[in-house]
Amino acid sequence: MAHACRKFFDLHMANKSQLAEQALHSIGGLYEVERHAKEMSDEDRWRRRQETAVPIAEKLHEWMLAQRELVPEGSATAKALDYSLKRWVALTRYLEDGAVPIDNNQIENLIRPWALGRSNWLFAGSLRSGKRAAAIMSLIQSARINGHDPYAYLKDVLTRLPTQRASEIDQLLPHQWMPV
Repeated sequence: MAHACRKFFDLHMANKSQLAEQALHSIGGLYEVERHAKEMSDEDRWRRRQETAVPIAEKLHEWMLAQRELVPEGSATAKALDYSLKRWVALTRYLEDGAVPIDNNQIENLIRPWALGRSNWLFAGSLRSGKRAAAIMSLIQSARINGHDPYAYLKDVLTRLPTQRASEIDQLLPHQWMPV
């Protein structure tokens, strides 16, 4: 939902579009539901979304469809509307499951350093080296997501790996790892 919001935000900042302001107001309502449901269980969050967010999303979708018929083809407003309408199912998928966040900003922020450094890694030396670097980066980010210090995690895992039984190797994955 954050990407759709950004399209309307940029449109509003560029020319104070009232249409964009209306879209931002509705999208803001969806985020407001999430703020109130943040500490709820997944099931309670799903219920809250069904009661509160689904009607907002349905009205927003109807409004977008109606507005799209009124704006000229190729305009910035049409592009913002088209972006959201084309991705509507994906944008609202979070409404079906209380465990799914409204947007993927957290994950995008975690992978941003890797995306920014991508051009630097073109020179990893070989395809094999690149795959190894990708595996290590994946472990580092997974360790962070699971609340571990990546350095402590890798140091411990690399120390224990040679003596770890193959049947217990899963215990060294970031989501199961326990420091010794």
